This record gives sequence, C-alpha cells and structure tokens, in this order.
Amino acid sequence: MTQPVLKELRRVDGYLPIEDYGLVGEGATAALIGRDGSLAWLCLPRFDSPPLFCSLLDRTHGGQFTVAPAGVLESRQFYEYDTALLVTEMRTSTGLLRVTDLCPLLAGSDLSEDVPATRRELLRTATVVEGSLDLTIHVEPRGGAEAEPRDGGLRIHCRAQPDLNLHLYSTSPLTGLRTSLTIKAGQSVHLLLCWRPGAGHAPGFDEAALRRDTVAVWRRWLQCLDYHGPQEALIRRSAITIKLLDHFENGAIVAAPTSSLPELIGGERNWDYRYAWVRDAAFSVYALHRIGLSHEAAGFLAWVLDAVERDGEPRVMYDLDGRMPPEERRDTGLEGYRRSTPVRWGNAAAEQHQHDVYGEILDCAYQWAAHHGRTSERVWSRLLKLVDAAAGAWRKSDHGIWEVRTSGRPFTYSAAMCQVALDRAARMAERFTLPGPAEAWRRTAKEIQDAILEEAWDPKMQSLTEHLGGGGLDASLLTLPLRRVVSANDPKMVATSRAIVERLGAGQGLLYRYLPEESPDGIAGHEGAFLLCSFWLVDNLAEQGRLDEAMELYASLCARAGPLGLLPEEIDPPTGAFLGNYPQAFSHIGVISSGVNLARLFEKAGRTC
Repeated sequence: MTQPVLKELRRVDGYLPIEDYGLVGEGATAALIGRDGSLAWLCLPRFDSPPLFCSLLDRTHGGQFTVAPAGVLESRQFYEYDTALLVTEMRTSTGLLRVTDLCPLLAGSDLSEDVPATRRELLRTATVVEGSLDLTIHVEPRGGAEAEPRDGGLRIHCRAQPDLNLHLYSTSPLTGLRTSLTIKAGQSVHLLLCWRPGAGHAPGFDEAALRRDTVAVWRRWLQCLDYHGPQEALIRRSAITIKLLDHFENGAIVAAPTSSLPELIGGERNWDYRYAWVRDAAFSVYALHRIGLSHEAAGFLAWVLDAVERDGEPRVMYDLDGRMPPEERRDTGLEGYRRSTPVRWGNAAAEQHQHDVYGEILDCAYQWAAHHGRTSERVWSRLLKLVDAAAGAWRKSDHGIWEVRTSGRPFTYSAAMCQVALDRAARMAERFTLPGPAEAWRRTAKEIQDAILEEAWDPKMQSLTEHLGGGGLDASLLTLPLRRVVSANDPKMVATSRAIVERLGAGQGLLYRYLPEESPDGIAGHEGAFLLCSFWLVDNLAEQGRLDEAMELYASLCARAGPLGLLPEEIDPPTGAFLGNYPQAFSHIGVISSGVNLARLFEKAGRTC
C-alpha cells in the first residue's frame, strides 16, 4: 500500500470523517487516533470498559488526548509496514510534525499464544521533521480530571473512573493536563500513558526499545502469514486489524472496538460492538486460518466452549470474560457522532436466541481438527451437546443473523447453520473415528437442506427468502454456498444471487442486508450498504465461474478501504462515506476470504489473478 499524500483536514458537523482515524492496540483494548492528532477513542482497561476518551461520540464532552501543532493545514496517516505502529504527519505554515503512536507489547511476546502481551501503555512520540512549531499536549478524560506531579510524571485522577491508575510520563516537562511547547527540526517529545496496576514507580522509559520490541513482535507473528493472491497488502493489513480486535489473553475477538457509530447519519441504528459475538469471532478465526494464522482458532474454540459449559448453552455474544454483556442502556450525556443519537452501552441482542451459533462453533471445530488432524475427547464431548441442540432447533423461530428486534421467525440462515452443525459433526465423527450417530446426523442435515430449497423458495420472486415459509430477500442467503449448504451453481442459488443484486443492490456493487419495509426489524429508519454482503457476492460470482466479474467487484470493494487500509461496517451509497462501527472485523474477514477464494479459483482455471 502506498503512502497517502498530505491533504486538508475537513470536518462535517464538527467531526472528522470516520475514515480519518487509525487504529492502534495491544490485545486488551484499542485506540482510534485522528488525522488531526487527537486520540478520540480509548476504553480502559479493556475493550468493554467505560471510555476514557470518546470525542468520537461527542466533540465537546467526550474527552480526548491531543498531541498536535497549532494551525494544521494538511495531514496524512500511514502504518509502518507489517506493524500496528501508526504515523500521523501534520503540516503547518512553519513546519512538519510527525506523531508516531503505538501500544508497546512485552518484549519477546508470541502473539500465537493465548497469553497477555500488553504492557498497558500507549506511547506517543512527536518529532519535528521540518521547521519549528508550537506543540499542544492536552489530556482531557471524559468527565474531567485533576493531575498531580508524581514520580517524574503526572498522576491523573479521572472523576468518571476514580479507580483507574493512570499516569502520564514525558521526556519534556509537563505543566499539567495542558502543556504548550515550541520545538524545532530534529527535536522529539515522548509521551507514555500508563494504566497498569503499580504504574508510577518507574518514570524512566526507553522509547526506542519499546518501539523496537513492538515492531519485532508484530513482524514475528506475520511471518506465518501465507497468501499469494490479489490485494496482498490489504490482506496483510486486514490480518493485523483483526488481530487488534483479539483479546490476546483468552482468544475472544470483539466485533469492533467502538460503540454507537451510526449506520445512518442522524439515525438510531447505533449499537455497542465491543463484545465477542460467536458468529463474528468464528468468521474471524476462519479467515485467519485460511492465510496460515491458525492458532487463533484454537484460542477462540477453547474460550467459547468454556463459556458454553459455564452457561449450559451458547449465547449470541459474551464479554471478554465469556459472560453476559451488561444490560443495554442509553447515554444521554453524549450527543453522538455528528449528533446521531442515541449512544448505547451494552447490547440487548445478548438476550436473543440465534440458532446459527451451533454451526459457527462446529464449523470452527471442524476446520481446526482438519488442519491439525485430530480433536480431543474432551472437546468432542462438549461439541456433542451442541449438535443435539442444532438438531432440535432448526425449525424454531429465532432473531437471526441480523438480530431483529421484532418477534422471531424461522430464519433460513439459522436453519442453514444448524445444517452446518450436523454436517460437520458427521464429517468429524467419520474422519477421526469419534463416537456419535454420524449417519443420523447426515440424514437430518439432508432434511434441512431439502427444507431450505423447498420451503424458503418463492416461485414468484424466483428466489430463496429470509425464512422458511417465505418472506423478504436477505443477503445472508449468499452464504449458503460458502458454508456448503447449497451449491453456488444450483439453479435456485443462481436465481437467488441474481434477485439479491436486483432488489438489494445499492449501486456500484454495494448491497443492503435486507429492506426493512419488506423484512421488519423493529427499528426505525434505514441503514447503509453492508460491506460483507458484497464480499459474499464476490464469492458466489467466482464459484459460478464468473471470475472476471468477481475480480472486478472485489477490486472495487477493496478500493473503498481508507488510506490506512481500514474498513467500516457499512458504506453510504450516495457518498461512499464510512458508516457504522469501525474498523469492523466482518469487513476485513470479507477482504481475506474473498481474496483466498479468488486466488484458488483462478489457479484452478489455469489463470493468474
């Protein structure tokens, strides 16, 4: 990926575009840093903790950590190659400032192991590249704070989080929460924000060593990446982005690091995604597995099976400890991104029933076992309960992959994933000589497949529909070939993919998930186009042999990534602006999975891509 050019900062309603933020993290939380030098999002000490800084959701009251010169004329951001080190360059009339942001990792850490790698620190280095300039360092936690000199730095007492042990150290003297300095070419200021227990006893820090060790950790992890296909640079960035959403300590993967970025500006479809959805995490580890990064699957599988065993049944999502997320609530103290309210914490979908979780877990287990050539008796005994549950649930109503907030329906995607659970269980039993009624599972899987093709088919619409018995169109039907439920070349699947493009198409290859007026979801308003759905379309086109069309669509979707190679959940079709929580694991999963599929199918056809 080439470095972007410097360009003018443009705000809308007082806010930077979502694509003007970069992500850094350390396996327990993550921060978003704007092209203006503001750290506008950071929850401490974990992804699912209260936000320390969230000016992303309220430019006046959200709080931020600013390291920037006065009078920025233009700026740009880029990552150091194959790392999570973010560089922001800002030009003024008198000079050029480079701010490098990273979350230091423990020296020698192996990111393929489920052990903590975090130092619970964020390092910000401001260096004048050209000229001289006035630098502002301003720490504004949400809710206000007081600072006192302590151990050569500042001990910051946050009113909203009084138990947070927060310290800021600097290689230049700090006058308080706001400091102004004049620095010139070649001079640097190093700032270390610490939130670990016991911070405050070692004010000296070696910025160069922290940086060197962190670069080495990231590049060592990426040595295992194995991919030869289109958009290789974006694939590598997508792998790092998904890993930044991973809770290194236990294998949980959050859907996104943010909450309440709107799916439509001014709308109310604003959700908290800082939790681990079984579905999203399973998609993530499978995508990483396909490019040689397979350890994450083992970590996720152990984490989710522990959670299921504790609760007695799988939930839709969990917090990072594998427990129920907090009850959903509205925060009236924040105006929302570009005044899109409400801001929500917690997620009510945690209480829903979504039967696809059985298939997500079984498919992950099957892929891991197929790769390693085995599975343990303990894992198998835990999986058996999920297989039985899937066999009894596939005709029952649930709230589906899109988590409708109406009464449930027997969603086709949910039934299909129950089929996946039974099919993968039968495959595992036969391949690894494991106990269980494999033939009965196969019969039930075939029964579900037949029911989908017959009962979800609408002859007038000439398409499969969102639930058994008929209904509206649903782009998640495009996953049926990807999960081996229905062949991409089955006439009904070909017709369905065509109908989805015609009726859910938003233009330029973008797709809506569904149309709320035809498929009521209990939420007012509409939303943007859902990026992952378009990547699923790429896969269907490719499997149907329409390789050139698939490659053209794939290239256009990848071109929608921001300058940093990051993608949101949704795109506003008229403007191309980013919508929804950011960066979104689902979208980066699409980049990886479609790239792998295209590379495989082009090679099979004897063509280069």
